[in-house]
Amino acid sequence: MRLLPVCLTFVLACFSPTTWAAHGYALWGELKYPPGFTHFDYVNPQAPKGGEMRLVSNLRTSTFDKYNPFTIKGNAPAYLSGLMFDTLLTGALDETAAGYGLLAEDVAVAPDGLSATFRLRPQAKFHKGSPVLAKDVKHSYDTLMGPHTSPAYKTALEDVAGLDVLDDRTVRYRFKKPNRELPLTVGGLPVFSHQWGAGKPFNEVVMDEPIGSGPYKIGPVRFGKDITYVRNHDYWAKDLPVRKGSANFDRITVKIYKDNTARLEALKAGEFDLMRFFSAGDWARRVTGKKFDSGELVKLELKHRLPSGFQSYVLNTRRERLKDVRVRQALGLAMDYEWMDRQMFYNAYQRVNGLFGNTDCQATGRPSADELALLNRWRGQVPDAVFGPMATPPRTDGDSSLRGNLLKAKQLLADAGWVYKDGALRNAAGQALELEYLDSNESGARVVTPWIRNLEKLGITLRFRPVDFALYQQRLQKFEFDVTSMAFGGTHNPGQEYADLFGSKAADTEDSGNFTGMKSPAVDALITAMTAAKTKAELLPACRALERVITHSHVLVPQWTAGTHRLAYSAWRLAKPETMPPYTQGAEAWALDTWWAK
Repeated sequence: MRLLPVCLTFVLACFSPTTWAAHGYALWGELKYPPGFTHFDYVNPQAPKGGEMRLVSNLRTSTFDKYNPFTIKGNAPAYLSGLMFDTLLTGALDETAAGYGLLAEDVAVAPDGLSATFRLRPQAKFHKGSPVLAKDVKHSYDTLMGPHTSPAYKTALEDVAGLDVLDDRTVRYRFKKPNRELPLTVGGLPVFSHQWGAGKPFNEVVMDEPIGSGPYKIGPVRFGKDITYVRNHDYWAKDLPVRKGSANFDRITVKIYKDNTARLEALKAGEFDLMRFFSAGDWARRVTGKKFDSGELVKLELKHRLPSGFQSYVLNTRRERLKDVRVRQALGLAMDYEWMDRQMFYNAYQRVNGLFGNTDCQATGRPSADELALLNRWRGQVPDAVFGPMATPPRTDGDSSLRGNLLKAKQLLADAGWVYKDGALRNAAGQALELEYLDSNESGARVVTPWIRNLEKLGITLRFRPVDFALYQQRLQKFEFDVTSMAFGGTHNPGQEYADLFGSKAADTEDSGNFTGMKSPAVDALITAMTAAKTKAELLPACRALERVITHSHVLVPQWTAGTHRLAYSAWRLAKPETMPPYTQGAEAWALDTWWAK
């Protein structure tokens, strides 16, 4: 998980470089778990070890072709990174923005906030028995910052000046400027052995078995069918408070199926034990059968307290036809979400609104005085609507209607120079407003077709283009698309990762997360203000102002979100704690971490 930094007690610069007293960090206040805690509240510390969990990969690829989850090219097996690689710090699933020592037994932040020093536990060791040393931490950092890994690492670590090895078990990260996020961001980086790959260039480390220090290793593999992770019985951290009651299965087998139908039928046939559901239709109508009737398989719908995220249709503003904000707003007006929720989603979702739904960062109403203090300098460079009420997605119920929304869209398009002529909406040069929707799955047509039909009423052609996943991934990396769909995760504590999603530098960086192509000095400044905040009172105006600018720029057409995790599992084979921790990112992650075999 991504860990956000702050000092254990309220301010960042609270430790001298030689003071060692921190068992963890909490973003804005005290940690939930005090020094000397024995285990997290949501685990069963007496959970038996043994048995097997069989689950299914929810990756969009049908198989995997590498064991290296950090390089750009290729596809690694599901869950590999979390099961095989430990980090300096780890978070609790019943607490936000906090981290506790895992590989690191102690942490100190300099008084000026320009460095964080981690001392490694002497018992920490890799799977092959060698100790985890400072040189391994440095090698991991240098490698992740190198040319062969995702640009997201470089963006998140942009304000890290470097890493120094102080002795065999002590490292110090140096920062270019004080940043509340950085100490725990670096604390959350995966650590792997400098011996992994035997000195080869990292892009050539493909099928070399990873040398990590996590609770599992790679076991039997049947390419194209499944991979099994086996528990390391000599796992060095098994008795630490942060690991007590976790990693309980001797084997975790991840099976691979080519499509959703095959996965669902395999679950019903008892070929695996657990499956998370994202389709409201499957959940409402197709998760049935003899094994559910007998109680062997059980459906769980579990409420969580996660941010709603901002799953959206992404409009690539690098494309000439999508540069005008009025065109982008018109596209959003043609989406009839209320009809889709009734007819397609079984009223199972809520509409996404902005970037920070279900968090304190969510903007509402008009900008506060503190928000205006950040926004006023950008008047004329951001949409005027930013200074009014917070944008909300158009509706088609109550006093609103699709017809009324399409009329507004038609006027916006006319203002932008697009008029209906010869059977299509055309600009002054006679070019038709035609766009391509890129997807890696033909089944995606079902959801996007109602939007396509409504756009046709405006004279806009949106063509659905399904391609195989490898080509889809390649085109996304090179930003060769007009419109696509993306599920962006949310956070209670936004930070430097938003520079990868919306920053100007990332817009020009191939394989970055800036799919919209957004390039705005205002956005860059607001992200800087957000990451530089030292208190929550400084954070909130910055993230709310950022949300206003992004939302009113209409680079995203908001889709939908759910406030629950949906899960089906074998009650005859698996046992679980009584309650799910509220901040687990997915029900299968909770199961992998804390469930056990019957």
